[in-house]
Amino acid sequence: MASALKPAELESYREVLLKLRARLRGDLDQMTDEALRRDQPDSSGNLSNVPLHMADVGTENYDQEFTLSLIENEQVVLEQINDALVRVDSGSFGICDECGEPIAKPRLQAIPYAKYCIECAREMEKRG
Repeated sequence: MASALKPAELESYREVLLKLRARLRGDLDQMTDEALRRDQPDSSGNLSNVPLHMADVGTENYDQEFTLSLIENEQVVLEQINDALVRVDSGSFGICDECGEPIAKPRLQAIPYAKYCIECAREMEKRG
């Protein structure tokens, strides 16, 4: 299956995807460091041996869970970007995985790792 995009356009999308992947990897590294740092006993800044207030512990737990969920979401997007780069290499980038029709360029500009055209994405979202 040949891509509906010209070679120059494919290369442009490849560059966008590579930059996005690099940025996400940096974000993931930073969030992972933050999440792991909270596991350390001195992470709260508590310099005395006085126990922390339970509300502080709860807030730290909430923050850590929130960061971990962000990490999980970013990892999913990173996988989608890697899949899109494989599609660029295989020549199937810009073609909907569901119906085989070209994905609209505005959609690819907004979500360069999109693998479904807007109609198929809407239909899949309705189905759940």
